[in-house]
Amino acid sequence: MQIRRIHALYFSPTQTTRTLVTRIAGTIANIGQGLPLDIRDFTLPLDRQEAPQIAGGELAIVGLPVYAGRLPNLLLPYLKSWKSDGALAVPVVMYGNRSYGNALTELRDILENAGFHSIAAAAFVGRHSFSDKLATGRPNQTDLHVAEQFAEKIVRRIACADGKNFALIEIPGQTAPDYGGYYRPLGVGGEPVNFLKAKPVTTQVCTACGQCLTVCPMGAIDAGNPAVVSGICIKCNACIRHCPAEAKQFTDEAYLSHVHFLENTYSLSKAAIELF
Repeated sequence: MQIRRIHALYFSPTQTTRTLVTRIAGTIANIGQGLPLDIRDFTLPLDRQEAPQIAGGELAIVGLPVYAGRLPNLLLPYLKSWKSDGALAVPVVMYGNRSYGNALTELRDILENAGFHSIAAAAFVGRHSFSDKLATGRPNQTDLHVAEQFAEKIVRRIACADGKNFALIEIPGQTAPDYGGYYRPLGVGGEPVNFLKAKPVTTQVCTACGQCLTVCPMGAIDAGNPAVVSGICIKCNACIRHCPAEAKQFTDEAYLSHVHFLENTYSLSKAAIELF
């Protein structure tokens, strides 16, 4: 079977998922000696107004970060609006040193239900959005090398495919209808905590440059006053990572307690890449 076009599609507020997806897709394009490569970043709200058009005979590398062991729930309606007539797909998730839970199975199923055929799948490790002490520096050069080897494996698998019969990629974990639910965050003492309504606060060093406004994947920051987070916050930390003045921070006690729990429990772990 031959592929005539490659698509790299990703939701990546802090750029780690973007790094992996584009490396995998770019490697495949290079092996294909100049196969067309389309890159679609659907991180921002304006980029999620229309579903991508990916036809049979094309390949989509689709990547998202893991939130609480699942895909970001506010992205599900958009992902479920995608349709294809038999394109190949490679679901990829990025997790921050704890666990990818059932997010990879969930992404595979969404793509299968949309008419894609998943020919491979992967869970990679990237710096946790909550802390620079979790999976620090990842994806690193070793991870990127694994991504390139994975791309080569995908090319070989496609070459052996007949274009008609595809076995479902087996991924460990729970499946529909709820994929095991969402991970319940714990505080530093191991007690359950809830910080769903927590939002970053803005300190007086804010220069109102508007950089945070341009990177928020939920469009939650007030256009007239970027010091105000008026909409839904998914705790991606994009506004914090991209603020040149370091003016935004989380102060919610439950959130900070959970961050301390994660750091105490997983900072020394060397989470593994899993390929399927």
